[in-house]
Amino acid sequence: MSRRCELTGVGPMVGHNVSHSNIKTKRRFLPALSPASLQSEALGQTFKLRVTNAALRTLDFKGGLDPFLLKASDEDLSARALKIKRQLKAKLAEQAQAA
Repeated sequence: MSRRCELTGVGPMVGHNVSHSNIKTKRRFLPALSPASLQSEALGQTFKLRVTNAALRTLDFKGGLDPFLLKASDEDLSARALKIKRQLKAKLAEQAQAA
């Protein structure tokens, strides 16, 4: 399982540990991933995704999973999140036709 956020695409970054004597050794900065159950209001389903803690804060700010997915670029989303986004767009288009 990759260490990548399914909503924002954030992954491991590389940098240096710097000692007191200024010796630099390679290290990895891993994202703070946590499994989360996210509710889609339009679809009426709950989805389990691995997202960063920063993405959870962004979801709260944007107003939930649905508005976040509609504005997110497809390059950042995982395959599972893209599938949810396609279902969401189809459901909203269906509701727009009915109204």
